[in-house]
Amino acid sequence: MNTMLDFTTLAMGGMPGSGGAQGGQQSPYMMIGWVVIMLALFYFLLIRPQQRKEKERRKLIGSIKTGDKVIFGGGMIGIVTNVKENIFTIKIADGIKVDVLRGAVTRVIQKDEELGTATKE
Repeated sequence: MNTMLDFTTLAMGGMPGSGGAQGGQQSPYMMIGWVVIMLALFYFLLIRPQQRKEKERRKLIGSIKTGDKVIFGGGMIGIVTNVKENIFTIKIADGIKVDVLRGAVTRVIQKDEELGTATKE
């Protein structure tokens, strides 16, 4: 039990056998400051970049029009033949058209882009 007490004292900044923390206790404002700094780091390193990607994706999906070549969900490639509010009608082969939700589209293939380089980023 005495070693546990010594370990706790070490963790709090004291020396074993000193009976308490050396140099005073840490201010609660300092703890709050560290929490704020950590939350800010999480926001700027994780949340904000993800929000930017989602905003760009929504903009891309909103700009799709009839005749665009797209890649959707399962990696299938097709040409948009009809644009509705939440659904695209996509031609995937001669005489074969499927309805796909807007959210399933992952990428628009540019006119001058080769299909070999059309990979998901």
